[in-house]
Amino acid sequence: MKSRLNLKPGQKGTKRLVEKYGKSLLYVRYRYDEARGVRLKTVELVVEEKPWQPQAVFKDGEIVSIRVDFSEKALREELKAAGGRWDPAAKVWHVAYGAIRGTELEGRIKAAPVAEGRRGHHL
Repeated sequence: MKSRLNLKPGQKGTKRLVEKYGKSLLYVRYRYDEARGVRLKTVELVVEEKPWQPQAVFKDGEIVSIRVDFSEKALREELKAAGGRWDPAAKVWHVAYGAIRGTELEGRIKAAPVAEGRRGHHL
């Protein structure tokens, strides 16, 4: 089956579908099934939207920065036990990624790893 035409909402040929699906409509596609001799009109819809931030991929020995609020004492203790160091200037913890991989702390990693020049200073 081949897709020959991909339309965004608002383009010619999408008016009725925009009325039907509103802001949930992402694309209208026309697909052609040569074996059966039919044209199919399909739609791509948003069915769920929630916040998401991509997780960076780190190596176990790489030092990462972790956000933990002052009130989260249990998480601070977990970081200390994992060898983490507090950076008062940046207000983050620095810890080796391998020490927190698979824990709740992994979801709190700031996007960029700690710069090479700062690693030795912190750990």
